[in-house]
Amino acid sequence: MSDAARPLASRPVPRTVRSARRWLRALHDELGVAGLAAAAALPGLAAAVDQHAAAVQDATTIGLEATAAVAGLLLLAGYAHGVLTEALAHGWHPPAAGPQGWSRADWTSVRLAAVCALSTRPDRVGSTDLPPWPRTITPPST
Repeated sequence: MSDAARPLASRPVPRTVRSARRWLRALHDELGVAGLAAAAALPGLAAAVDQHAAAVQDATTIGLEATAAVAGLLLLAGYAHGVLTEALAHGWHPPAAGPQGWSRADWTSVRLAAVCALSTRPDRVGSTDLPPWPRTITPPST
C-alpha cells in the first residue's frame, strides 16, 4: 500500500526531507486546508493558530542554526506526527470543516493547524512545493 493510500497517522515517522515534505503536505491536505481557511474567517482562531505556531517554532528550532532549515523541517514533521499519533490514541477527531466546526477547535486541532501554517513557510521547507501561507492570515514572526 502506498503512503498516499494509508491513513496519515499510520505512516512512519518521517526520516528524510522528502518524506517530511510528503507527510506535511498530507497533513496540510487533510487538516490544514480546512483549519487555515476557518482561521481566515475567525480572528480568534487566527490568533490562536499564530500563538501555537510561535510555540511550535520555538519547540522545533531552539538551538538550531538558521542554516538548519532541513533539520527543522524534519523536526516539524516529527513533532506533528507525535502530536497526531498521541491524540488519535486518545480518541481525538478533527473538527468539522468550515468556520462553525473550527470555532470550538480543541488544542490538538489548533496545534496541528499551526504546524500546517509553519510547514508552508519557505524558510521552513526550503522550496515552494507546498502551498503558500494564506494571505489573509499574518504569519508568526520569527
